[in-house]
Amino acid sequence: MAIELTLMSRGYCHLCHDMEAALAPVAAEYGATVTVLDVDADPVLEAKYDELVPVLLHGELELCHYFLEEAKVREYLAEIR
Repeated sequence: MAIELTLMSRGYCHLCHDMEAALAPVAAEYGATVTVLDVDADPVLEAKYDELVPVLLHGELELCHYFLEEAKVREYLAEIR
């Protein structure tokens, strides 16, 4: 089963870019795909995640926000693999 993660982001957010870069090798290691969504492109997403971005999700489950919690994300991915 493929693991699909979603990164709530915005174009001008340096924390978002940092999380995306830090996440890439972890996602590759676990065979996960990462979809990056720009919260500013969707009023519903902007209202929900505005001040929290970046936010990493698996489905509706928030794995972390602001910074990649690598150990936590690795542990989670190992469990669901």
